[in-house]
Amino acid sequence: MLLLGIDPGLRNMGWGIIKAQGNKLHYVGDGVVATDAKLDTPKRLVQLYDGLKNIIEEYEPEEAAVEETFVNSNPISSLKLGQARGIALFVPSKFGLPVNEYSPNLIKKSVVGSGHASKEQIQMMINIILPGCKFYSADSADALAVAICHAHHRDYNVKVLKAKNISGLKK
Repeated sequence: MLLLGIDPGLRNMGWGIIKAQGNKLHYVGDGVVATDAKLDTPKRLVQLYDGLKNIIEEYEPEEAAVEETFVNSNPISSLKLGQARGIALFVPSKFGLPVNEYSPNLIKKSVVGSGHASKEQIQMMINIILPGCKFYSADSADALAVAICHAHHRDYNVKVLKAKNISGLKK
């Protein structure tokens, strides 16, 4: 199963794809969808849409996961990040992929074992978990971490959804 991890950002949206086979994970690809800072926000959002669309069409992942964002002290930055995050949630969903969201602390804990791990610790563990991986950038490494977190938690998510359906609750 191919899993797409997304690290939202308006300037650089990191993406990473891994293959989950049982309890083994394999590196498939990663990169960044970069936007032109000279353009206005709506045009940059279109660039993000087009970039994610191309990745989904090329790799054909079966599920996606997106990092939840924390609120910045700068409200304008938070709003722009929220808009980019909306694209990160929308595009995979538009292509029929189930989309899960994970907090930064859960992602760090899933990859490193500590919810307060540094970026360097996360990147070191990615190299251990995905041998041969030479990630493109810090943003794409974060996206690979999101995909790894999803691989570790997806079975639980499926069981919760099945339990909700059995009990008559809506998803």
